[in-house]
Amino acid sequence: MFKPLLVATIIFISGCTTVVIDEYRRSDGELAEGDSVVILGRRHSSEYETEPDLIACVGRELHNPELGVNIIPEQDFVDLMYPWFEPRTAPMHVRSLDRLMENEKVRERMETYGVKYIVWIDGSTETTDSAGSISCTISTGGAGCFGFGTWDKESDYEAAVWDFRDRELSGKLSADAKGTSYMPAIVVPIPLIARVQNNACKGMALQLQQFLMPSGTPSS
Repeated sequence: MFKPLLVATIIFISGCTTVVIDEYRRSDGELAEGDSVVILGRRHSSEYETEPDLIACVGRELHNPELGVNIIPEQDFVDLMYPWFEPRTAPMHVRSLDRLMENEKVRERMETYGVKYIVWIDGSTETTDSAGSISCTISTGGAGCFGFGTWDKESDYEAAVWDFRDRELSGKLSADAKGTSYMPAIVVPIPLIARVQNNACKGMALQLQQFLMPSGTPSS
């Protein structure tokens, strides 16, 4: 009787999130010693932009020098390559890399940092629905809040993996995450947050690692 109650409590407190990962692969990943990967967010849309904290999260989760996965932080790379990877000047298609590499400065910097793959992530996390209400009062007897609220969030991201050296699209990944957060209030509101974006980040990072390092060990 005790164990089921404990499990249900943990699920409730942590919120509820589901993550679905899809993959389309044109070629197997191959990272050699000294190779680097750049993870960048698309920010060309006027309606939304891929969150920098999502890109940083994927980079942290994926960075693993022991497995030969070296990630160049997004802002470091954008500053290094200024102005060629700013939102309005960044290449939109892999075929644009040929023209970009005609620039000697771009070519030299890419070679210096050993860039093998550029991973473009496009998408966002949004609140899709909310319900319930919470009211708070202050009186001579004290203060308190009562009520119950919920809100749903959805993350929808797609990652395009460009093989920089071969100038080709290696494949695409998508991560769709949905979750419901709760906030019961009996005197004090207690938010029970579903970490939707964080779970999408971890799922995508794990799949990218398997994509880039299918054997689990770097090539020599």
